[in-house]
Amino acid sequence: MSRVLIIGGHGKIALLLAPLLVAGGDEVTGLIRNPAHAAAVSSTGAAPLVADVEALSVSELAELVAGQDAIVWSAGAGGGDAARTFAVDRDAAIRSMDAAASAGVDRYVMVSYFGARTDHGVPAENPFFAYAEAKAAADEHLRGSSLAWTVLGPSALTLDEPTGRIDVDPAESTSVSRADVAAVVAASLHEDATIGRTIRFNNGRTPIAEALG
Repeated sequence: MSRVLIIGGHGKIALLLAPLLVAGGDEVTGLIRNPAHAAAVSSTGAAPLVADVEALSVSELAELVAGQDAIVWSAGAGGGDAARTFAVDRDAAIRSMDAAASAGVDRYVMVSYFGARTDHGVPAENPFFAYAEAKAAADEHLRGSSLAWTVLGPSALTLDEPTGRIDVDPAESTSVSRADVAAVVAASLHEDATIGRTIRFNNGRTPIAEALG
C-alpha cells in the first residue's frame, strides 16, 4: 500500500483516479480548496483534505505532504485570469515540488498536457499563453529536481468511456479520455519505468501497462 496525495482532488481526472488507486490498495488523500467538495472526494474512497495550495509556503506545504509516498499534481487555475494561472499552475506547483523534496516525498507525477514545452509557440496575445508558460515552467522545474518524477502529457481530453489503450509515440496530438488519463496516472505511480520520463499520449492501440513498461 502507498499513501498518495492528489493535489486538485476535485478535478475530473482526480475523481476518476482516486477510486482506481483505492481499489489497488492505496491510501488516497484528495487535497481541495473548497470544503463543499469534500463529499464528492469522500465518495471516491479518498480522504478529503482542505487547504489552499495557492496560499501555502514551501514549509507549510512540506508539513502538509509529510508522510505521503507520492504526490500527483492534478490542480489548475482553470484559465481565465493570467495572474492566477501563474500563481497556481506555475508558482504553487513549483512550491509543492520543493515541499515534496523537503519532506522526503520522492515520487511525484505531474499531469501536464501534450503541447507543454518551453518552445510552445503560443503567441503572447493568445489567452492560452499564460497557461502554456506556466505549465512549461513547472514541468521544467520538476525535471530539474531530485524527485522521482514523471510528466504526463495527455492530448485533448474527452469524456469518452475508458479504452485501456494509449499511444505513447504519437506523431501529433489527437485526443484521450479522462478515464484513460486517470488509468495512466495510476499505472505510472507503480511503474518505475516511468520515472524520469515525459510521456505524451493519445488514445491508441497499446494496453496502458504495456505502453508504460
